[in-house]
Amino acid sequence: MKIALPSRQNLIDDHFGHCEYFTVFTVNGNNKDITLQDTIASPAGCGCKSNIAQTLSEMGVTVMLAGNMGQGAVNVLNNAGIDVVRGCMGDVKEVVHQWLEGSLADSGDSCHEHEHGCNN
Repeated sequence: MKIALPSRQNLIDDHFGHCEYFTVFTVNGNNKDITLQDTIASPAGCGCKSNIAQTLSEMGVTVMLAGNMGQGAVNVLNNAGIDVVRGCMGDVKEVVHQWLEGSLADSGDSCHEHEHGCNN
């Protein structure tokens, strides 16, 4: 399993579309151990209009743990086969562990001030 997080200085970046980079963790599904940690450069521009969803999907990412993002970005990620959990904050590795333990749930909060009509 692969999990991606919009990141800045190893913390969840609250602004998905303008994060510094994405941290991608590979997790062994049987024992939920993190086996690999990579970073992927963030594309320029709005997250929902970039190719990041397709790029992450092609890498095998199936979960995005994020701070906040517009509904357009959620839709684009979902259409690429990536489940989104919003409302995350803190150290990226700690957030992954919280998700693996089942202690995170999607906040349902969307960033409305950055809606760009990305409702794919």
